[in-house]
Amino acid sequence: MSKTIPAAFQATLHIRDHCLCLHAQRAARRLARRFDEAFRPLGITSGQFSLMNGLNRPTPPPISALATLLAMDRSTVTANLKPLERQGLATVSIDPEDRRSRRATLTDEGRALLARATPIWIAVHARSRSNWDGGGDALRAGLNAVGCP
Repeated sequence: MSKTIPAAFQATLHIRDHCLCLHAQRAARRLARRFDEAFRPLGITSGQFSLMNGLNRPTPPPISALATLLAMDRSTVTANLKPLERQGLATVSIDPEDRRSRRATLTDEGRALLARATPIWIAVHARSRSNWDGGGDALRAGLNAVGCP
């Protein structure tokens, strides 16, 4: 005796198997967990590592530039900077050129931690790249194309 699958559930199964957004989110979570685990001994997350790299510039970037780089809104970047500030890894100050804006920078301690984290990133990244043909270049290009008109 076979059961007929309701149409609404058929749609759910189709979405589960074909939805680019769902698959990208799942892959991003799995990849982030892999890096989070690797960075755990340093007391940072993969998101904090990315944010610290965004701060690693000769001139402190405005919060808006970090938001663009990380595809976040400014309030989320500001919230994500707070733990780094509490740990003494970053500082946020008023932009001397535009007092309505804020700029963020790594502290010396933040730069030192980033220097310790980078070899960990290199190793985990190399292992992760080995999962894709061409080292993930086509995947990265496709992901970067998302959001482009």
